Amino acid sequence: DTMEGIPIISNNNNFAKSSGPTLLSFDDAVTLFHEGGHGHHGMLSDASYSRLAGTSVLTDFVELPSQLMEHWLEQPEVLKEYARHYETNEQIPDELIAKLKAAKSFNQGFETIEYTACALLDMALHQVEDYDNFDVAKFEEEELNRLGMPKGIVMRHRPAHFQHLFCSNSYAAGYYVYLWAEVLDADVFAAFKEAGNIFDKKTAAKAREFIYSSGNTVAPDELFRQFRGRDPEIQFMLEKKGLAAQS
Repeated sequence: DTMEGIPIISNNNNFAKSSGPTLLSFDDAVTLFHEGGHGHHGMLSDASYSRLAGTSVLTDFVELPSQLMEHWLEQPEVLKEYARHYETNEQIPDELIAKLKAAKSFNQGFETIEYTACALLDMALHQVEDYDNFDVAKFEEEELNRLGMPKGIVMRHRPAHFQHLFCSNSYAAGYYVYLWAEVLDADVFAAFKEAGNIFDKKTAAKAREFIYSSGNTVAPDELFRQFRGRDPEIQFMLEKKGLAAQS
């Protein structure tokens, strides 16, 4: 017989305590929303089998529900409600919100290149067919030269300490997924902005059905098409990072 159950999700965050009230930095708040997105992925799961439920999805897709939630934190409507002075309850001022928004695009060119170089090197490393007498330092140098790596930028993770690749096989040849998830999450959030309301109920219902509840019961590319009506577009991610003009 079919047994229906309610998902039980535990979200544990290791935020630093202080001698007084424990306050969250903006980065801590981003982490809270991010991990909350993973929690929603589990709580809203609607699948017959646990192996296909919640976060049991392809690596390409698992960071979409979490990174998508980060967008709401940055919205003035949300900040005005929750980012309040812990003593006076005063709302965050508009000037500070503007500074937070402006700071988002700082150094994005550098950070995108240092990350992308790692992702491309990761895939190149896993396409080598013969590792006998393999010189990883030489391979790294030659590959970065082939890619045209700018001299003033270094890789975020050199191969010798690239734990995502070698402490397990979870992200082997898959380190690119965080940036790919940014393409997806920026495109999905754009649907809310296009609806004229970041809390639009119709769009939210589609996000629940095709992003948060389906798990791995449907191929992720098909889920995205069912939500957006098309394949992902990179423009929204570039705009989010400040690397392209707003369309």
